[in-house]
Amino acid sequence: MIRPSNGRTRVPWIAQAAIVVALVCLAIANIAQRASWSEVEDGVLWRATSGDVVAQEIASGSAAAKAGVQPGDVLLAIDGRPVGAVEDVVASHHASREGQAVEYTLLRMKTREQLSLAVQPIPSSPRALYYMLALVGVFSLLVGASVRLRRPDHQATLHFFWLTVAFFGMLAFSFTGRLNPLDWTFYWGDLTAQLLLPPLFLHFALVFPDRPDAWVRSDAGRTLVPAMYLPALLFGGASVTAVVNGGQHGDVLTRVLSLLDRAQLVYLAISLVAGLAIMVRALRRVRSVTARRQLRWIVWGTALGSVPFVAGYALPWGLGLQPLRGFEFSALLLGLIPLAFASAIVRYRLMDVEVIIKRGLVYAAAFAAIAAIYAVLLNLAGAIFLKDADQRNPVIAMLATLVVVLLSRPVKNAIQTGLDRVYYRDRYDYRRALVGFARDLNSDLDLLRLSERLVHRVRETLVVDRMALMLAPVSMSPDDGDFVTIAHSGFTEQPPRLSRSSEVGTRLIAGHTLALDDNLALRRVDAREVDFWRDAGIHYFVPCVSKEGAIAVMALGRKASAEPLSSEDMALLSAVAAQAATALENGRLYRQLRTKADEVERMRQFSEDIVESLNDGLAVLDRNGRVVRWNRRLEDLYGVRHEDAVGQPLDDLFDAAVVRMIRSTSEGAPEGVAHYRVPLTTRHEPARRLLVNIAATPLRDAHGKIAGTIVIAEDISSRVQLEEQLQISEKMASIGLLAAGVAHEVNTPLTGISSFTQMLLEGAAEDDPKTKVLEKIERQTFRAAKIVNGLLNLARPAQVDRGPCDINAVINDVLSLLEHQFRTGRIQVRKEFASIAPRVQGIEYKLQQVFLNLLLNARDAMPKGGWLTIVTRMDADAAIVEVADTGSGIPTEQLSRIYDPFFTTKAIGKGTGLGLSITYGIVQEHGGTITCDSDVGQGTRFTLRLPLAVPAARAHQA
Repeated sequence: MIRPSNGRTRVPWIAQAAIVVALVCLAIANIAQRASWSEVEDGVLWRATSGDVVAQEIASGSAAAKAGVQPGDVLLAIDGRPVGAVEDVVASHHASREGQAVEYTLLRMKTREQLSLAVQPIPSSPRALYYMLALVGVFSLLVGASVRLRRPDHQATLHFFWLTVAFFGMLAFSFTGRLNPLDWTFYWGDLTAQLLLPPLFLHFALVFPDRPDAWVRSDAGRTLVPAMYLPALLFGGASVTAVVNGGQHGDVLTRVLSLLDRAQLVYLAISLVAGLAIMVRALRRVRSVTARRQLRWIVWGTALGSVPFVAGYALPWGLGLQPLRGFEFSALLLGLIPLAFASAIVRYRLMDVEVIIKRGLVYAAAFAAIAAIYAVLLNLAGAIFLKDADQRNPVIAMLATLVVVLLSRPVKNAIQTGLDRVYYRDRYDYRRALVGFARDLNSDLDLLRLSERLVHRVRETLVVDRMALMLAPVSMSPDDGDFVTIAHSGFTEQPPRLSRSSEVGTRLIAGHTLALDDNLALRRVDAREVDFWRDAGIHYFVPCVSKEGAIAVMALGRKASAEPLSSEDMALLSAVAAQAATALENGRLYRQLRTKADEVERMRQFSEDIVESLNDGLAVLDRNGRVVRWNRRLEDLYGVRHEDAVGQPLDDLFDAAVVRMIRSTSEGAPEGVAHYRVPLTTRHEPARRLLVNIAATPLRDAHGKIAGTIVIAEDISSRVQLEEQLQISEKMASIGLLAAGVAHEVNTPLTGISSFTQMLLEGAAEDDPKTKVLEKIERQTFRAAKIVNGLLNLARPAQVDRGPCDINAVINDVLSLLEHQFRTGRIQVRKEFASIAPRVQGIEYKLQQVFLNLLLNARDAMPKGGWLTIVTRMDADAAIVEVADTGSGIPTEQLSRIYDPFFTTKAIGKGTGLGLSITYGIVQEHGGTITCDSDVGQGTRFTLRLPLAVPAARAHQA
């Protein structure tokens, strides 16, 4: 557990970076000096006394002892060069090489003696060991800096950073004996790091992991913690005193420094063992199952890193014993401690030591393998290319280093893979397959199916007792809805919803993985929520985070063995969750797209139904005037099928006049235009003549720009006919009222005239000339009465008995009356009568009047002759008569007025305008209809429809 630090303990990252850079540069300088400097000595402790350089102590087995140098000898010269101070001896050694013979001139018992001795290198640890220790130290420093950089706001990372600095100093700094300022810097840096490492490690063991009841949290603990650093201060003070005063007492310096080195190493060993004991005690006292398991591995990791070094090298050498050969390399294992704890701090929050130890083993094995490869390459290259020459060639070393750098990652990955196979055994392939499976989820767009597959595969790979996948609402607003389970396995009932506003939901929305057995989670989440989810069997939450946020949450229980998930399991789940988030987002977007597509399809079908259900014809044109829509009503109205119309230019479908009307919308009337009573010739077989209202309006897109034209055609032919018939009926009614008034006024004098004439005829003789005059008056009176009765019939049809009338016979009678006129007028008559004469219920003389009027109009319309066609046929319950001529025709604008009384298109004196009015009235009186189609210059056709006296079926049977 890591607590945030306050501002007083926070070191600016720039200062930390400067410290790291300076320390790494010093380490590189130390390595370079150690590689290029070979210090030699004669084995004598020389001391300046009264201006002479006197041998104070001679090491056994040294070059001086072998040459016969004795304590008390005064060194006068080396190779003939006078010696006046100890520095002259050191300078001479620096100028010599290993095994070089030098001539000492000594004064012994006031006698000069010449001795030859071969200088030997100063005893020190093997260079290969130092290089490996230096690399481990540099790596530890970089790890500590990385941890601090990634989590700069936590006190534990600062403590850990200084702990890695101490590891670095102890492993990377080494005194070479050159005695220059840089060499003294290495000496004091090594001494400081070695003194601070024990209390820093002991302090870290007390505060890690964070324990509420830890002794260090008590008042006594806070008071006594600084006392842990007191031995380091004492050892440091003693070392400084010994070095400062060693110039006058060289023998004392040698013994004191040797004792201090041994004591410091024992101090380090005791601190490592004490820190291990503290963590063992914490392991016994911790209550959490997860914390116990993790601390157990922490203890094992610390033991692997410290026990071999303490037992095999530190304690034996510190107690004056000779360590077993090769145990000096156990110092390398100390690098496992900062390495493993660094990985835990950054990736596993100081808890998962199972992974720490495994990673530590991987890095240790990889480092050993790389070091072995380097040594083999260096020796092999030296043996092949340099042979007996000096094999310390910088070019060979650089090439070997380059090869090692290139091989480092493959070697580390190979070791990692092998260790994973050993650790996970048969589950290794499952774990690798899970990552591949998560990547392949993107190919499945069925949200429900991919959720079930994900739950099944994760549960099978990690062997957890239960798992649920909870999906966020579409809007993913913190206040909008809960995470709802979309797929689950292992639960006896539906898992509960996860509220987005709860503390658990808030953490997950922020992208944090949550382990309910983690003490850190217990601090950041309400205990009641933790207990609620534990009771539901859920102990881990892993958010699936996409660009839009936490799109889903994987909720998992424990493993089947009741063990908690390791951090590698959690890392694997996080990797799977990242892939699953993309797949789930794609699946949800696909579902939304399908929903939108279905909605659009429903709206399209709804719009289609509306368009097809219109009683008016509708066509939609694009910008180029081509048809893109053509509804069913327009098909029926115009006689062109939808398939034939779509894609065709407007000019190919309609007459030029109609096209001009429609195009005027975009050219002169951007808001739309309407045209009324437009004559339209259809494409039916045969063609039909219609009157339509055409409305055209621009079709605008979402930006308000014109994207086409909407054309609506309303068939008003029947309505116009009804309106005209209504107008004619109203006019006829008015005329009838007028005629009734006139007839009433005229009948009175006519009655008097008729009466008086008859009275005069009764008393008149037959041979009286006046008798003929009276008879003429009587006939004219009767004729006038008949005319008056005709006016009355116009207003009020006479109640004459009706009967069946043969239409063919009626027409023939009328034709016989006009035969002479047609012949003189060069009019040819074509009769197409029905084989079975239609019989209508009517008044014969009135029907003769109808056809007489129509035929006379046809004659007048063909002054130069022409064809008169008369067609009769029977429909189901009506007789149909067509009278067509090839005359001059009637203008369209006059068609609506031809049935008006006194309206005529003939010249003055040629017609009264009552013929068609009377005809219309008679047809109406017989319950029939009359229509007129006319083209100027082509002719006119009148179509009469009269009810049959006997239905057509019965007529055929008869």
